Amino acid sequence: MKRTTTAVLIILIGLAAGACAGKKIEVTPASPASSTDEALFNEGQKALKKDPEKARLYFRQVIDSFPKSFYAQRAKLAIADSYFNEGDEGNLILAASEYRAFISENPLSPSTPYAQYRIALCFYEKILSPGRDQQKTVQALAEFRKTIAAYPLSEEAKLAREKTKDCEEHLAESTFLIGLQYYRIEAFSAAINRLKEVLTNYPAYTGLDKIYFYLGDSNFKMKLVDQSKPFFTKLVSDYPKSKFAAKAQDRLKEIETIKPKTKK
Repeated sequence: MKRTTTAVLIILIGLAAGACAGKKIEVTPASPASSTDEALFNEGQKALKKDPEKARLYFRQVIDSFPKSFYAQRAKLAIADSYFNEGDEGNLILAASEYRAFISENPLSPSTPYAQYRIALCFYEKILSPGRDQQKTVQALAEFRKTIAAYPLSEEAKLAREKTKDCEEHLAESTFLIGLQYYRIEAFSAAINRLKEVLTNYPAYTGLDKIYFYLGDSNFKMKLVDQSKPFFTKLVSDYPKSKFAAKAQDRLKEIETIKPKTKK
């Protein structure tokens, strides 16, 4: 029986040695003094650039061994930041999850605005051009707005307001491109609906001149002359230097030559 037990132990030790032959990450403190929360955190900081995975192990050791420590909060954020800094989509998903966990566990921490803003950036970093899928833009916008609503006086709220404008501009341009595509295939009713969405949802859009023109021209081509005229007039008066202004003026001249239908 003893021989059998000894043989099993030898096999287990051999398997363990074989498993360690691959990637080896050591986080054992060099001395008793380095077992403190601060020392472990500093070891993690040192490892960040060369080996983020090793750094995260140090940070998790701080969290597990000293859960009430000031450095435990810092370690939680450091883990999230380490994922964020890697930059690919998978790590950004992990980063957002870690930031959410930090806010949930530390709702009164002065670092919660930072964590919330970073969640928004996790989506913002991966937004696509206006002609492509805008799911990430929508998610980023929602998280930036949440930052502003939850922490209105924070520095992160100021940054979020600027990013909000950028997201809204992005979504407005995307909606315009869809409307323009409908216009080009002469689906004018659909074009009008999309273009009106821009006016309603994104009134600060920098391309309102082209919205007014294509709204006017879509109505004009549907023979809705009276409904087209206000858009052309608005374009000429508010954006006289727009490349669409001359076209709008031509349309207004053409409208003047159209005889109104008389009622029978």
